[in-house]
Amino acid sequence: MRDQRDQRLGTASRAAADAAETALWRLVSQIGSPEEALDQACAADPAWAWPPLMRAGQRLLQADGRLDDSTRAALVAASRGIDAAPPREQRHLAALQALAEGRCAAACQVWDDLLLDHPHDALALLWAQAWDLRRGELPPLQTRPAEVLPEWSPEDPLHPHLLGLYAFGLQENQRDAQAEEVARRALAREPQVPRAVLAVAHVMESQGRFDDGTAWLRQHQAGWADDSALAAHLWWHMGLFRLEALDLSGVHRLIDAHLSGTALVGDADHRDAVALLWRLHLLGEDVGARLVQLLAAWPADEGEAGLCAFHDLHVLLCLLGADELVRAERWVARVAARAMQAEDARRSNHAVTREVALPVMRALLSMARGDAGAACSALRASRPHWPRLGGSRLQRDLLELTLIAAAARAPQPALHRALLNARRLARAASPLLRHLEAH
Repeated sequence: MRDQRDQRLGTASRAAADAAETALWRLVSQIGSPEEALDQACAADPAWAWPPLMRAGQRLLQADGRLDDSTRAALVAASRGIDAAPPREQRHLAALQALAEGRCAAACQVWDDLLLDHPHDALALLWAQAWDLRRGELPPLQTRPAEVLPEWSPEDPLHPHLLGLYAFGLQENQRDAQAEEVARRALAREPQVPRAVLAVAHVMESQGRFDDGTAWLRQHQAGWADDSALAAHLWWHMGLFRLEALDLSGVHRLIDAHLSGTALVGDADHRDAVALLWRLHLLGEDVGARLVQLLAAWPADEGEAGLCAFHDLHVLLCLLGADELVRAERWVARVAARAMQAEDARRSNHAVTREVALPVMRALLSMARGDAGAACSALRASRPHWPRLGGSRLQRDLLELTLIAAAARAPQPALHRALLNARRLARAASPLLRHLEAH
């Protein structure tokens, strides 16, 4: 049996194939949960490896590659049926097994090779994009979608969402005008493309168009706020726009309504909440109690310290913002201990942690201890390498704002002025920028 893109499937069940297609659409569009459709596909053909593979890949992504019992079970279920699966599905399992071992670069290479033979494999494209973003590999975010999109029919239901992926990759590579054009084209075809909304939000924030950004998110809110996996992240972007306008009370209200409590579903949502609260903390806002509450709902598992640099950094920020300096020092020590283990060297995160994340985290500890000068020196030295931490340009801007705050506290007025000069040239003037210049 073949799917609607003429790709061979490892099932003879039409019901299983249809359910898997529904799950694929939900994964690529990030609208709704794929779980019910995956359950239906597994029930219709329990021997088919593909639905458990889809589930395992999604859970690995949500957990930044950390393995839990349900992910292990999905990988085992996929492995049981893999010998009878088509080569394309077998290659996906090889990629996920590499991820489970922490070898993200190897997984992305499997998917890139797979896309040469199967340019219609939307999941290979989606997952390779997601993992390259997590490891700070920016050029493929632009080139990979460009290499396969001409092979796709514009009538395919997934096509607008792949345009959204392409738009996001363009803006991460600072091709903002083209990114906005591609994203608007996707939304003209299909009004509910959360990733296209996200791409334009990134463009507007990076250019300082905070009023345009607020209006943009409100204009498209019906398409992302209720049933999208990107909902919390887009509320975070709304918070960034209000922060740029220096509407601090508005940011607090937004956090209460959309970035706290049960609104936070997974690690990515919690990291967004930490990142916005840290920005408020840098401005002198009292957010300690909020971060204490966040820690209670999102405890730092020291057994997982050192597995993902981007995650480790946000846990540290949460601990420092909650005034848990001793726990923060212990967290950094656990990250360092894992980085010293010989068996950790094969993991993609290993070199990033040793060469970038640990210097950044130690700089943050220096700042928390009151040594802003040492923090400035360490942050400046690591600054060219921040993209390796993963995340988007805007997510990493948190470190730029931290360096600006450290320069103000040191005080190092020449550095402070230079950092703000660069910021002023990169984006339009805003109340936040004027506030930073005055303080």
